[in-house]
Amino acid sequence: MWRNSATLSFSSKLLSSASSINHYCFHYASAFSILSPNGVVEPVLSSSYRRFYSSSATPSPSPSSDSVIKLGFLADRSLGFRPLSSKARDAIQLARHYGRCYWELSKARLSMLVVATSGTGYVLGSGNAVDLAGLCWTCAGTMMVAASANSLNQVFEINNDAKMKRTRQRPLPSGRITIPHAVTWASSLGFAGTAMLACKASMLAAGLAASNLILYAFVYTPLKQIHPVNTWVGAVVGAIPPLLGWVAASGQISLNGLILPAALYFWQIPHFMALAYLCRDDYAAGGYRMFSLADASGQRTAAVAFRNCLYLIPLGFIAYDWGVASGWFCVESSLITLAISAAAFSFYRDRTTQKARRMFYASLLYLPVFMSGLLFHRLSDEQRGLADNPDRYIELSSSLQDVSEDDQKKKTRHFTGGPQARPPVAYASIAPFPFLPVPGP
Repeated sequence: MWRNSATLSFSSKLLSSASSINHYCFHYASAFSILSPNGVVEPVLSSSYRRFYSSSATPSPSPSSDSVIKLGFLADRSLGFRPLSSKARDAIQLARHYGRCYWELSKARLSMLVVATSGTGYVLGSGNAVDLAGLCWTCAGTMMVAASANSLNQVFEINNDAKMKRTRQRPLPSGRITIPHAVTWASSLGFAGTAMLACKASMLAAGLAASNLILYAFVYTPLKQIHPVNTWVGAVVGAIPPLLGWVAASGQISLNGLILPAALYFWQIPHFMALAYLCRDDYAAGGYRMFSLADASGQRTAAVAFRNCLYLIPLGFIAYDWGVASGWFCVESSLITLAISAAAFSFYRDRTTQKARRMFYASLLYLPVFMSGLLFHRLSDEQRGLADNPDRYIELSSSLQDVSEDDQKKKTRHFTGGPQARPPVAYASIAPFPFLPVPGP
């Protein structure tokens, strides 16, 4: 009993003295302690400390095995655990610091949204089969270019960000990274992403990426402090990535490939109008000339948002009429577009912060649902060809000898299209969308 209490007293004094000298020494000693064969807990020490303790300390009698004090977890000597050196800890902390700065400079979540739109465009333009390697290369190049544009945007707006509450803690205004470092990071990403798209996709896709980078960093960014038209220029910037993906997959720009870019363009206007209304005081403090700042009542801001929501309604009909998606997407697109239009109309009637926030959340929900529906109901090249050339099915069915004449007529009516097979966009062309093509006879 005396030996156990003496051992406990000695160990507690040893631990208290070690913690008073250096907290980190106690941390690593407790975490990486090992059990010796005679039952004594021995901390892992370097060779210099072992020589010091062996020459100065007098050996103590070995306690019994039941008096072992367990500190943290006990590691086996064969694993060879050693505490990290100060240089290793500094390297890890430095990597975490710059990793966090690069993440915030790139606006990673916004860049990933851009990648999602580009990937959706790639899948839509792929036809029957999707090249997964090409999709990955396109998404990686788009991510680099988007991160470069967002980083350059923060370099140019460092003084403005320092005046706004929601941006003053970014890496550049807070001084966590220098401007030359940020410029080097942005330039490297921009060149690497453009070169990747040129080599793995096409020169046209790389040209679209480089043009979008220039438009965002050197046109849209300074316009934010000059004129409210910056919102519409920013909408063009957001509409290019899905077109880039379509071009990377198909190698050309076609009318079918403009449906998703049009949706991105019209969607961004109500999305940014709601955000500008909610953050109008912050934008005013930062020196940004947003459309909502010259609209004290918010009526014009809400009207612009509602009008652009209405422009989204025909896109589902056009996607079906042009053979991009099936008829079910026509219905789904109409429903979600009416939902966001209802939220915009509610904001137009009652211009409050609550209604603006509701419209903002509705816009956040609209885009992923629209893109998911477009991908789920997309038509391959074979399905488009069968819909465009119904005579092909008639020839195949007439060659079958064991099929009755009545069955052939039913199949012919089904694929040639009577009044029920007429595209819904033909009826919508009369009203309320007079700008669509007039239905044929």
